[in-house]
Amino acid sequence: MARLAVLLSIPRALRHLPRVGADLPPDEAVVLDAPAAPLREALAEAGEGDFTVARDLLASTRRGARWERRDRWVAGLAEYALHRPGWLDAWLAEHPDDPDARLVRADLAVRQAWEVRTSARARDVSREQFRAFHTLLRDAVPAIERAVELNPEDPVPWRVALTHARGSQAPREVFDGYLMEVMDRDPGHYGCHASALQYLCAKWYGSHEEMFEFAESAADRAGPGALLNALPVTAVTEYALDHAPGEDGPIPARRVAAAVDRALELSAHYEPGDPVAAGFRNHLALALIRADRLEEALETFRAIGVHARSSPWALLGGDPLEEFLDLRKGVRLQLAGRIPLFSRPAPPPERAGTAAAGGPDAAWRARALAVCSAPLPEVAEAALLTGLDLRMAPAPGARTLVELAAPAASAPRGGVRGALLGEGRLTQAVSTITRAETWPAVVLHRTGDRYGIALLRDGRTVAAHEWDLAAPVPDFAEAAGVAKAFADAHGVADSRPLTALLRAGGGDAARLAEVCAALGLPPLPEGFGERAEVLDGVRGARLVRRRSLLAAIRESLGSGGSREDRGSGEESVSSR
Repeated sequence: MARLAVLLSIPRALRHLPRVGADLPPDEAVVLDAPAAPLREALAEAGEGDFTVARDLLASTRRGARWERRDRWVAGLAEYALHRPGWLDAWLAEHPDDPDARLVRADLAVRQAWEVRTSARARDVSREQFRAFHTLLRDAVPAIERAVELNPEDPVPWRVALTHARGSQAPREVFDGYLMEVMDRDPGHYGCHASALQYLCAKWYGSHEEMFEFAESAADRAGPGALLNALPVTAVTEYALDHAPGEDGPIPARRVAAAVDRALELSAHYEPGDPVAAGFRNHLALALIRADRLEEALETFRAIGVHARSSPWALLGGDPLEEFLDLRKGVRLQLAGRIPLFSRPAPPPERAGTAAAGGPDAAWRARALAVCSAPLPEVAEAALLTGLDLRMAPAPGARTLVELAAPAASAPRGGVRGALLGEGRLTQAVSTITRAETWPAVVLHRTGDRYGIALLRDGRTVAAHEWDLAAPVPDFAEAAGVAKAFADAHGVADSRPLTALLRAGGGDAARLAEVCAALGLPPLPEGFGERAEVLDGVRGARLVRRRSLLAAIRESLGSGGSREDRGSGEESVSSR
């Protein structure tokens, strides 16, 4: 009977999926562990070797006693320094007793140890890894002590110390002493409590009961809207690693449900798309899915917007961003499958602050532009089967620029196939356009602070690169291989300048413009990356409206004349 119910839900899911959660950001707009805007600027400058923005940023948190913000920014800078430490070395060389630089250095020292150990369970860590791990932790002790000495009022060095205690197998009295230091400085500090929770969980030195008691006690002390109210739902994440929903365990189901309800109440205190709230909202979404509270899970995904976090999704064993996107789509599919076949899903709630309203998530919308190495009429004909509305413009060198266009109100919806392709996915459209063609296409994109480029040929992605502030400098051989693929596709003999561009730090529209120039591609249209539909108003631009599959086949096969004649027909292409 269960299998029959699943089979019967498939037509409902296919019919209603395009409308259920249609207001969620598209997959390509979702970013993992995206830093806040001030931190992004500091990381970008650090990537160029300039530490002054990071210095000023942390100094402001110290002077204003903004300990929670300081903790997040120190963590982000230390994580970045794992792969690109030059800017921090320069900072310390010039200002060896700067309390902010020393704090980042202490956090980095502990992260370097954990980088060697990895986050795997102890049984999966080699003896050599453990030996190096403990050596690096011993070396980190003076750095932590120095950070404490230089700013005695700061609770953040004690968060670093708590993380160190977990790795160094510190006895309980040491852990308790560190926690008391936190309580003396900032008893409501979420970051310190979250680190302490890890020490107390069952997989380390505590138990499920002790972990829940600690989380609930801290939340009970907190006022409405305080982040400590999120601590119990993070405990639910840890508990769920050992106990499936509905399974008998040491924590009653009512306490798990109470932790989830408390997090839902906390979420209501924050605007949709708030990057700070995204930390606990990601845990909340997973807890709601496990509890089969899917309507609330979908609403939580709306509140998360584009801000996926590694925790808790990395705990599921796969790539955290893929886990986030897969489970988000799974929620949509299950909800769509529960709607009667001939009913209509309820419209999403109208909320200020969402990307649709131009709120906090609006800056993270994906912007993409394709450069096809073929004339416009040929590209227009190849685009008939994409199921999407596209705008095209001729470019020098018999090339064509392509972008997604806002769909016409009267245009056909494209059916299930169009929904599965995904609105707003230019890469999939270009994959369809290039299938069985001999010419290549390049897709340039910007999502938040990430810029990237992909090479497509004959319906598949041949090579791709993305500039990511938080990622290490790409391996030379890897970057050289990607550069050669791009160069060969565009008849460029020397790929070395392109390799240098791919390995350069940061990434912005200017960097993409340099890549285009190196490949002999046309210059980027004005406004690329900042606004949608940059081809609107460009001389010679045309709209190619979506077609149903049958109409596209009829138009493609039934028209007489050459490709150029067929591509300029008014029914398929309209001038702007």
